[in-house]
Amino acid sequence: MKLNKIVVTLMIALVAMLATTGCKKGFNGKVTGLPGQRGGVGEGNPPSTLPPGGLVPEGLGTGGGPVQVGGGPLSEGWTLDQVTQDPGALADQTVYFAFDSAAVLSKEDNKVVIVSEKLKSSPNDKLLIEGHCDERGTEEYNRSLGERRALALREALARAGVDPSRIRTISYGKDKPAETGHDESAWSKNRRGVFILCHPKGSL
Repeated sequence: MKLNKIVVTLMIALVAMLATTGCKKGFNGKVTGLPGQRGGVGEGNPPSTLPPGGLVPEGLGTGGGPVQVGGGPLSEGWTLDQVTQDPGALADQTVYFAFDSAAVLSKEDNKVVIVSEKLKSSPNDKLLIEGHCDERGTEEYNRSLGERRALALREALARAGVDPSRIRTISYGKDKPAETGHDESAWSKNRRGVFILCHPKGSL
């Protein structure tokens, strides 16, 4: 009997010690997905798993200005201050995305082809891709989603034969809406990737 009491006492002490040790580091409330995997708030969640009464954020970043992806000069050594941006040249090729998605829709593929052909026919020109989101969700999440959208378009152009070193990307999250409404009609126009043709300064 004494041995049983000692064993029980030791078990209780061990459980208490483990519980205390395990609580020293609290959960910080942030979940970060692994690179290459979909993760974080709203990513990959079907509508049936959305929080009650809440919206999946439309986009993650740090806030306080656009997120430039792959900062610093690219392999060819060009920077945005060395080019003249021509926003109108490819305005008709703006690519639109589904809610909370960075996948390039098949119906948008032709726009990527047109942009790739334009770049191939103008070998000295460069390209800036802006990633944008609608107004829903946190500033941080939208920065990340805008970044993923711009990178998805860069990858699509690379697959179409464009040297990715000619392309820079930037995320504005929800900071530069194309439409200011607060419904799906406006949101669908704000979930976009914008192509800005860049000419070397002095070439025009």
